[in-house]
Amino acid sequence: MDREWINELAFSSHYLNTINQIKPSYFIFISFRFSTPKPKSETPVAGDAAIGGGDDGFEERRGRGDPLVVGSEVSQHQSHRDDTEVLDEPLYANFLRVTGAERPYREELLSKMNSDGDQVVREVLFGPGRKKYRFCKHIAKQRVPGLTGDVMKKGKHFVLIRNPLDILPSFDKVLPPSFVEIGLAGLVAIYSELCEVGNPPAVVDASELQQDPETVLRGLCEDLHIPFQPAMLKWEAGPKPVDGIWAPWWYGSVHQSTGFTPPNKYPKPLSPSLYDLLEQSLPFYNFLRQRVHKSSSLLRLPLPLPSLPVPENEKLLAWVGDEILPRESAKVSVFDSVVQGGDSVWEGLRVYNGKIFKLEEHLDRLFDSSKALAFNNVPTREEVKEAIFSTLIRNGMFDNAHIRLSLTRGKKVTSGMSPGFNLYGCTLIVLPEWKPPVYDNTKGIVLVTATTRRNSPNNLDSKIHHNNLLNNILAKIEGNNANADDAIMLDKDGYVSETNATNIFLVKKGIVRTPHADYCLPGITRATVMDLVVKEGLVLEERNISLSEFHTANEVWTTGTMGELSPVVKIDGRLVGDGQVGPVTRRLQSAYKTLTAESGVPIPTYNKP
Repeated sequence: MDREWINELAFSSHYLNTINQIKPSYFIFISFRFSTPKPKSETPVAGDAAIGGGDDGFEERRGRGDPLVVGSEVSQHQSHRDDTEVLDEPLYANFLRVTGAERPYREELLSKMNSDGDQVVREVLFGPGRKKYRFCKHIAKQRVPGLTGDVMKKGKHFVLIRNPLDILPSFDKVLPPSFVEIGLAGLVAIYSELCEVGNPPAVVDASELQQDPETVLRGLCEDLHIPFQPAMLKWEAGPKPVDGIWAPWWYGSVHQSTGFTPPNKYPKPLSPSLYDLLEQSLPFYNFLRQRVHKSSSLLRLPLPLPSLPVPENEKLLAWVGDEILPRESAKVSVFDSVVQGGDSVWEGLRVYNGKIFKLEEHLDRLFDSSKALAFNNVPTREEVKEAIFSTLIRNGMFDNAHIRLSLTRGKKVTSGMSPGFNLYGCTLIVLPEWKPPVYDNTKGIVLVTATTRRNSPNNLDSKIHHNNLLNNILAKIEGNNANADDAIMLDKDGYVSETNATNIFLVKKGIVRTPHADYCLPGITRATVMDLVVKEGLVLEERNISLSEFHTANEVWTTGTMGELSPVVKIDGRLVGDGQVGPVTRRLQSAYKTLTAESGVPIPTYNKP
């Protein structure tokens, strides 16, 4: 192999590094060929005066060439391979001709490159060549209207992205920065189009490529079904034969490099004049960032990606503020009071057969809690209802669903404790999930007693249903450490208050007892079950109850919206009764199930099947 061709190949990885340093989004095409080339004419490269033509010296065993979508940096590593030829933005002239875009090198480029996009695709991208693979890099915006769809339908693709925060500070060295020039919106469109035609691309983040190029490139080669070559990691400094005409404007720093350049430890400051452009671009970058190639994404995420308890919840929609958003976009501001100090109130609701159970009672408590905490600019009851209904309808959730309804004090104008900083109004969050009861209500659950005591009204009144749940969380940690389902919490005098998440009942000699709600939240499910106890003709007592009374009870159960009515079969290593679900528990479970099926506030538009 002659030296010139080695340099051309070396440019592939080197070229990838170029892209990494200057541009946010690239569209790259690779043509795969699998037999020995005939020694005829050489394949022209982008930047040559004659583009296209050449004899077909390959037998194509994959039908046709394979396009590849990626950023400029990946081009650098590919050119260093001994089995790959690289084309540097062969559609650039077509882009300039169609759009009329101005560049310092426009006239020279148009005079030396073929500006007929379809011809370039047909004769250059898919034309004959000398190597097993052909790697073509394109900027996203070069996918102009009217260009043949063959570029998208054939071959393999990958997308190289770069955080606009890293690009904008130095972008205007050649061009004034703009949303179109950044190109991320076009790259998302390309990604979506490739998915629609059944050819989804891998996504590589440039920063991860810089941090660990070998890991990222090995993963990328695996995705592309091509062998990794260590030669992809290094190249010779200086210009390359396959450089485009634009190289003197864009590739200066890359020509000085011999390998991937680690990212700067400390970034450049962002000018306030670029803030709006950053806000416009980041959502598109984040959309693609969530789809980053699995190998490279693990560089920043040492933990394995967890599976969801209910996989259908991966694509849920949630209400935040005044809009409905996809799961991964449903976020509050870092200035929100729930972030600044857990300053929020909440409710849990369940949906049964097209109705929301006890909706009015939960809203009563939500507004009582917000009043107790002196919230201002609270949404109206009807506004909250409409947000709940709209979110459920958008998700198609009409049964076996749970809603976490939160109302924060809202966003602050500056960080700090004072509610005087909350000048934007409250933030409403409606988080629906497909969620069956969270406990085993057939066989029962196990409890242990926590050393963490329940908050006293002297400190923080539990009748305010607030989001500051550290008291409960500390008890739950004790329960987790004991491999129990939940933990019983005592009050300051040693009487049982509740568990870390639920209210609690016992049965002794036919009498149903539950603790006073002095230290605990008087739950709505608790009140519902107390009514059912009376309706079933059972005796109900509400009083202080010691822990030993629970240890020696005939039956015990807990109540809560998340778990409904859950039998307890063991407490602190002691069997409750005979360790089986008792008759009173089953009787009340049946009555509760009947009640949830018959009552509730209907969801508009729901049609019972």
